[in-house]
Amino acid sequence: MPDRAAILPDLALSRSVLDRRGDLRADPSLLTRLLADGDTRVLRLVGDRAAVIAGGSTGDGSDEVTRVVFDAPTPEDLDRLGLYLGDAAAVSYVGVVADDLTASVEGDDAWRTLRQVGATLADLDAHALVTTLALANWHRSHTHCPRCGTPTEPVLAGWIRRCPADSSDHYPRTDMAVIMAVVDADDRLLLARGRGFRGNGMSVLAGFVEPGESLAGAVAREVLEEVGVAVTDVTYLGDQPWPFPSSLMLGFTARALDTDLHLQAEEIEAARWFSRDDLVAALADGSVVISGQLSISRRIIEHWFGGPIDSPDIPLR
Repeated sequence: MPDRAAILPDLALSRSVLDRRGDLRADPSLLTRLLADGDTRVLRLVGDRAAVIAGGSTGDGSDEVTRVVFDAPTPEDLDRLGLYLGDAAAVSYVGVVADDLTASVEGDDAWRTLRQVGATLADLDAHALVTTLALANWHRSHTHCPRCGTPTEPVLAGWIRRCPADSSDHYPRTDMAVIMAVVDADDRLLLARGRGFRGNGMSVLAGFVEPGESLAGAVAREVLEEVGVAVTDVTYLGDQPWPFPSSLMLGFTARALDTDLHLQAEEIEAARWFSRDDLVAALADGSVVISGQLSISRRIIEHWFGGPIDSPDIPLR
């Protein structure tokens, strides 16, 4: 088991609040019944946006949070893709993909993306929106059977797509990606700018886990491929769902065995080692921008730094 003291606490998007009640999904009438019940709470997703209310209270006098708008069901929801999210405090929650409302919400500032509001969402709201967005992304990109090409149909309350021609079931995909703080013998942190990053953005290295590969193996391979550095002592820090469109980010630290950098030209535009003083100076003069508060990458950098970093909350991509 990992050392709990080393695990990043309270990562954005990572709190599981809803009881997903997988045992209820096999009931073919579940969504119809819930969407006919005025007590059911519905999160409507339009494209990648949901309606939110900023500045809501946590209820305990602590920091203000952003709340998702959960509405009562409407008759129109029965004709939309429904996703049973689970229950909390004896209330059932359903995500509804309402892309037919795109024109009516265009330009409405109340409708925000997860990237825009995820760092300040209340736990239940974040769990509901992350799950709805991840499932919606999967449904949109997996409309046909990979075996025979027949259009598939959502079943199990939105958690499976089934082919009516060959009865094959197809499950939501989650792409595992490792993201790691590589630290050298002088406790300097390696940051890199990937091709496609905005401006002076830099972050810790990351990459997808390949078939047949362990997580530690993926960390070592990605670092070696991207910057030519061998690493050891790979240690787990925490994980975060990242539905952009369908990833699970698994955070680690690793110790560099050497410091010479050999960049993978097609992937990495720039990379360098930073002491804490170096990073503070680079952030202050604007020569480096790091990822925003929503991302586990920011938390990994702050874990190495030893506390919060004063830096604008700007997305790197």
